[in-house]
Amino acid sequence: MRAALAIVTENPNLKIAIISKVYPIRSHTVCAEGGIAAAIKDYDSKEKHAHDTVYGSDFLADQDAVEFFTAKSPEEINYLEELGCLWSRQEDGEIAVRKFGGMSAPRTVYAADKTGFYIMHSLFEKTLQFENISRYDEFFVTNLLVNDGKTNGVIAIDQKNGTLVVFEAKAVIMATGGAGRIYGHSTNSAINTGDGIALSYNAGAALKDMEMIQFHPTTLPNGNLLITEAARGDGGYLLNKHGERFMKKYAPERMELAPRDLVSRAITSEISAGNAASGPHGHYVNLDIRHLGAKTIREKLPTVRSICLTYLNIDPIKNLIPVTPAQHYFMGGISTDLNGNTTLKGLFACGETACVSIHGANRMGSNSLAECLVFGHSTGLQTAKYAASNKHTDSNYIKSKLEKENQKISSLFSASSPFTVFQIRKAMQETMDNHAGIIKNETQLLKGLATIKELQEKAEQIRIKNHSLVFNNELTSLLELKYMLIIAEATLTSAIERRESRGSHFRSDYPTRNDQQPPEHTIINEAHGKMAIAKAPVKINQWKPADRKY
Repeated sequence: MRAALAIVTENPNLKIAIISKVYPIRSHTVCAEGGIAAAIKDYDSKEKHAHDTVYGSDFLADQDAVEFFTAKSPEEINYLEELGCLWSRQEDGEIAVRKFGGMSAPRTVYAADKTGFYIMHSLFEKTLQFENISRYDEFFVTNLLVNDGKTNGVIAIDQKNGTLVVFEAKAVIMATGGAGRIYGHSTNSAINTGDGIALSYNAGAALKDMEMIQFHPTTLPNGNLLITEAARGDGGYLLNKHGERFMKKYAPERMELAPRDLVSRAITSEISAGNAASGPHGHYVNLDIRHLGAKTIREKLPTVRSICLTYLNIDPIKNLIPVTPAQHYFMGGISTDLNGNTTLKGLFACGETACVSIHGANRMGSNSLAECLVFGHSTGLQTAKYAASNKHTDSNYIKSKLEKENQKISSLFSASSPFTVFQIRKAMQETMDNHAGIIKNETQLLKGLATIKELQEKAEQIRIKNHSLVFNNELTSLLELKYMLIIAEATLTSAIERRESRGSHFRSDYPTRNDQQPPEHTIINEAHGKMAIAKAPVKINQWKPADRKY
């Protein structure tokens, strides 16, 4: 939506289609709770924000992208302010901020603990003002139109009637989020199945740093609902079963406000050492926010309290919150530059589905919402310029492509099937949980990759039993499964290739960072039906790789 608003501002003559497989305000951004990072206070600066981001990334972030990002973030806060976004306020009326992990100064702007929800609604309402922004809700994209190396639209299923529809376009922006549902234990919505990443890869676009998966340290053991980092940002403590604030052993200066990769590994270490509690849903440590007081919890962390009351029947005003790490975010994605250009002409990407790369090996909390806005804006501007000079593709190509897509979808309804979507998806998620978790090694990764390839072959044998054309969830679930299996293969392939520990990517067989050579990105391209690995240098400006201590 931010990209669409940038396009319509840059060139009011262009027609924009927003295509979403769900109603837009059900998109995963509404689940972002804690806040959005921007240096808007006098004591802070874009340089400090950039340094914290590069340092937190374990020096895998491209520093030109980070500097661009931190310079533009305050502008996006002001833009949302003008749209009427309901920011939380200080007593003097100024926008309030809180501190997140790895920050040298408080810079997370927030709206209680429903920040993503309020941002989404502010942008959604703004898009309604423009007649040349059209929405196509509940359309499921199945393929890209790529002719002569140039992207010229998409093919999608209109889920309301089951028909395939061609969207001919002069440019396409992928802003489809992450792929967290390749894991069983994830904070992500069920819709986060990596569609845009897989579609782009299949069409010939390069992927970057797919091994870099973030695990959030604080989720509920039953179902992995997110307990926002804001709970620690506002002063919460992490306690092991002995009541000890164990983070003093792992990050003595920042304690609970160390970066997420360090906190997640610390919890895993406490579990391994026998210092964690155990319950029906596995091992956990406790998050204590009782000392913040009822007033603070009700005003600043209402969603945290609501989740605890609803799903655990406990009140965090009086009780400890059991928490455990779970998959949370993809730092990797479709490889792009600062303006959203992918390696495929006419295809652009932004947000979690893209890798620009500002997060490197570890995303700093509250940088993700700012990334969506900053790079949504820059990608929209670039796309508008490109589309103004591009031409539509050949009609014969479109007709041929649509016929092939119809045949592909129709074939999924024929014959019987030895497997179901549920069986293969469950096996995939268990494989990723067990073989590509917080701590990895080569043996686990190779075994996991072999299993994923077997599951890909089985997925090709699945056939659809439900022949209804209206909202056929069995069909879309199968297509999502195939997307997820591509992402799972890319994640494991990249993780095997990166033989070092850096940020969220921790390997017990290579437990240290490789400083014998400059840091490199892992690049994946499709080549003759297989994943080809390449390397690309990280762009380093003023901050040279150094020991990362908190």
